[in-house]
Amino acid sequence: MEFSFKSKKIDTLIQLAIQEDIGSGDITTENLIPENLIVEGSFVAKESGVIAGLPVVEYLFSGLDKGVSLKQNVKDGAFVNKGETIATVKGSAKGLLSGERIALNFLQRLSGIATLTAQFVERIKPLKTHIMDTRKTIPGWRYLEKYAVAIGGGINHRMGLYDQVLVKDNHLDIMKDKLPKNISVHFSTIEAAVSILRQKIREGVLIEVETRTLEEVSSAIKAGVDIILFDNMSITQLKEAVGMVKKWMPPEGQSTPLTEASGNITLENVRIVAQTGVDRISVGAITHSAKALDISLEINLVKNV
Repeated sequence: MEFSFKSKKIDTLIQLAIQEDIGSGDITTENLIPENLIVEGSFVAKESGVIAGLPVVEYLFSGLDKGVSLKQNVKDGAFVNKGETIATVKGSAKGLLSGERIALNFLQRLSGIATLTAQFVERIKPLKTHIMDTRKTIPGWRYLEKYAVAIGGGINHRMGLYDQVLVKDNHLDIMKDKLPKNISVHFSTIEAAVSILRQKIREGVLIEVETRTLEEVSSAIKAGVDIILFDNMSITQLKEAVGMVKKWMPPEGQSTPLTEASGNITLENVRIVAQTGVDRISVGAITHSAKALDISLEINLVKNV
């Protein structure tokens, strides 16, 4: 997935952040700090981790004050140690003080996501399984949070409901008694759902189906889906499910589906899950439960002009 830091998605989020924090004006800074004061400051890591979000900070300050310049000591994706200076910033004291908290909110949160993602990725090396994100993101932040996952070494799942089919348990439960009469009684609910989708969606859109039992895995294989999601399965079930997929001989022109594990994945159990042979593991925690990386902005030089 390609990311742009001049995207409307980012601009809208930054403008919202400015409006909710600065609003009609920073009354403290405006009444205490003179117009002609230039400051330099350092973004310092207060704990070790992977940095993500520096281009967002630069874009934020350029919008607040054209005179503010940011020098990156490291690039996004770099691992920094506690006490290391991540970047230095120079410009009007008013611009820096008013934008400080907004900048840190973006930098700390995105770095926290990148750091946690990198920890998951590290736990499963050198296995070939990929760590993937989910849609469990803060409303409005998805674009940037998925960027942070990619910076941490993870892979992005679908961006939203519009770019990939994912037939979940609730879809299947609702469909059970609502199947069209022209669908064969010999079809499982999964096969029926995939058959309907194949007729209605545009070519090239991937179809993934969530499965909860080995019987559903068998149905998904027969349906010829692109990806099979194993939801909250035990390690024993996962091993058997992966084996079922690998043993299947797809008809000509059809590929073996990718396999994906999901549900209650932690740093403690992710390696065991990966060792079952699944192609990918989706982890909601890397976005919804990532702890912000502790970073501060320290003013270290003040001069009048």
